[in-house]
Amino acid sequence: MSSAPERDVQVVRTGEALHGPPDGAATRAVHENGGHKQPGESPRPPVWPGAPNPLGARFRVGPDGVAGTNFALWAGGAEAVELCLFDEAGTETRCPLSELTHEVWHGFVPGVRPGQRYGFRVHGRWDPWTGARWNPAKLLLDPYARAVDGDFSLPPQVYAHVRDWPQQHVADTVRDERDSAPYVPKGVVVHDDDDWVDDRRPKTPWADSVIYELHVRGFTMRHPGIPEELRGTYAGLAHPAAIDHLVRLGVTAVELLPVHQFAHEDHLLRRGLKNYWGYNSIGYFAPHAAYAASGTAGQQVGEFKRMVQALHAAGIEVILDVVYNHTAEAGELGPMLSMRGIDNRGYYRLQDDARRYADYTGCGNTLHVVQPHVLRLITDSLRYWVNEMGVDGFRFDLAAALARSMHDVDMLSPFLAVIAQDPTLRRVKLIAEPWDVGSGGYQVGAFPPLWTEWNDRYRDAVRDFWRGALPDVRDLGYRLSGSSDLYAWGGRRPYASVNFVTAHDGYTLRDLVSYEQKHNAANGEGNRDGTHDNRSWNCGTEGETSDAAVLALRRRQLRNLVTTLLLSTGVPMLVAGDEMGRTQGGNNNAYCQDNETSWVDWSLLDQPEWRSLFDLTSRLLALRHAHPVLRRRAFFSGRPQGADGLRDLAWFTTRGEEMTQDDWYAPTSTLGMYLSGTDIPGRDARGLPIEDDSFLAVLHAGADPVEFTLPGEPWAAGYEVVVDTSAEVQEGAGVRHEGGAVVSVAGRTVMLMRVVR
Repeated sequence: MSSAPERDVQVVRTGEALHGPPDGAATRAVHENGGHKQPGESPRPPVWPGAPNPLGARFRVGPDGVAGTNFALWAGGAEAVELCLFDEAGTETRCPLSELTHEVWHGFVPGVRPGQRYGFRVHGRWDPWTGARWNPAKLLLDPYARAVDGDFSLPPQVYAHVRDWPQQHVADTVRDERDSAPYVPKGVVVHDDDDWVDDRRPKTPWADSVIYELHVRGFTMRHPGIPEELRGTYAGLAHPAAIDHLVRLGVTAVELLPVHQFAHEDHLLRRGLKNYWGYNSIGYFAPHAAYAASGTAGQQVGEFKRMVQALHAAGIEVILDVVYNHTAEAGELGPMLSMRGIDNRGYYRLQDDARRYADYTGCGNTLHVVQPHVLRLITDSLRYWVNEMGVDGFRFDLAAALARSMHDVDMLSPFLAVIAQDPTLRRVKLIAEPWDVGSGGYQVGAFPPLWTEWNDRYRDAVRDFWRGALPDVRDLGYRLSGSSDLYAWGGRRPYASVNFVTAHDGYTLRDLVSYEQKHNAANGEGNRDGTHDNRSWNCGTEGETSDAAVLALRRRQLRNLVTTLLLSTGVPMLVAGDEMGRTQGGNNNAYCQDNETSWVDWSLLDQPEWRSLFDLTSRLLALRHAHPVLRRRAFFSGRPQGADGLRDLAWFTTRGEEMTQDDWYAPTSTLGMYLSGTDIPGRDARGLPIEDDSFLAVLHAGADPVEFTLPGEPWAAGYEVVVDTSAEVQEGAGVRHEGGAVVSVAGRTVMLMRVVR
């Protein structure tokens, strides 16, 4: 259908078809009449000109020492903007913002103090065929709101278009004029505190980092040591009982699943479910209100800060999983909650048919990051979380979508260029999920220096090796040693690779060795959701079983996977609960399971078989922390190093001989990896060479035992077993073997040995 800018707007008010005002009439109505006064409304406060910067609502002392709040909203193309203030009874007072500077509508309202609830109504043309979707009947959340009060429900009133229009194929083109204010949360004015003290940040070097991915709610909901009223909250994560587990485990950073204010999707609410993971953001400055223990509007900001401070005091960094690639407003049939009603064409990428959204995310829309004000929104948000909320880094969901210029992924895109030169953002931890769902979106290994990446090629290779699906060990060798084939360019280091076997998206570690088929019926999508490519092995029986042999094999496979991960060069990432055998019952897409399916079951630590897995994980992390050879800051060269002339990295066959080119291509399920601690690249704090022990790791994925000849001189005079995953419990210092001895390595086992000179 062709666009027609001069077309009369068709609107619906409680089901009655009406003709709305022509273009420009809304602007005149707002400014000539001083806004729309509501029944029972208290006297409208004065609105002084204020300032266009900073954006959002900022409480300050204005001219003549008068305290109030400055409101500023970028709304390119809008004809008029009304600030809407709400009192405790929910009565709305609309205040026109008459000042317009460089597309920013602004005004200072004397007497408005922290705790004030507010929103905006934005006037303009309704012409979906050209991407214009302004609708002042819809109350809009300020994109810069620092706190949010209330939750999103999705009745028909929150949609800008009529959902029950008889002709469903044009439903999004028919405007709905029912008021959405009673059904949407409001922004909250907060104190503009600048009291964050930076001297307690751990500032852990990348090479020394161990990431622990957790969900604020899921990690704390069932913890017996956390008071019930704090479970599921920021205060719960700050509780000593929660932090003690992290410290005993030995991780250096928590990566929090999304904590920006988010909304639940309509299709989930209709099924009685909620978005549990939170990848449906709508407020990029506001901590998600439902995770706050305090029910007072705006208190979540201080609670979040106290959580960060408590984690920092324990030496643990805070990394946020952030979703700047799309918003909760979804596609053209989604709700109008914020940006769509402020400037749809400015905030979102549209197709050539501007009625439709360009969707590189699989979530209905994609933020228009090349638009300067959208890029500013993202970078302002990032700096806010660093400077005022104290976080230490970010993991960017579907980062390839942010790196697109007009259409294609571009490593010189505005987003990446701005990050690279920003003095605040370039110094924090930056992790890319290096793909999106669009054409050319898979970009593993392509992000520029400063960035680390989730390395799914590591995940796939390790899973395939331990389930016996690798034809040879070529790919495994690259993944164990830092993935130099992906990252050894542009000055990048091995810690550019964030190594993981599991993540929030997919099976838990225990389910990876217990299920070969997904079991997602509880999600209400007919088991169609979630990936089919799990690269899992159930050890011979699908799901839960009482077979002692199967259970023992599964526990051994868990030990193998954890040990492989924590011995690999790069930055390891663990998922909360994997260290104690958490299960989701085979659900590999538990994004909507805000219940015991997803929450960490702390009673597992009371069971000896799962306590031993925790102890092994903690032991391996302590070993990693103690030995720089296991967390190298530079790639291996494969060349002789130091006075002994040994290679810094050597690979061995079961014969105890260095692998040849033919050996790499030969079918095998066994690999020996020698890590030399002699003259490790880099210097310590005093500028002295770094020396460490050397280690030999033997990884054997075959079902039957294998005879392995230990390399003799000059590699080692002998070896001391440090970890043997064939044993349920590691008994401290292990057996010693002479160099050149033949040892029997049990089926499906990792044996780590320290070199004895």
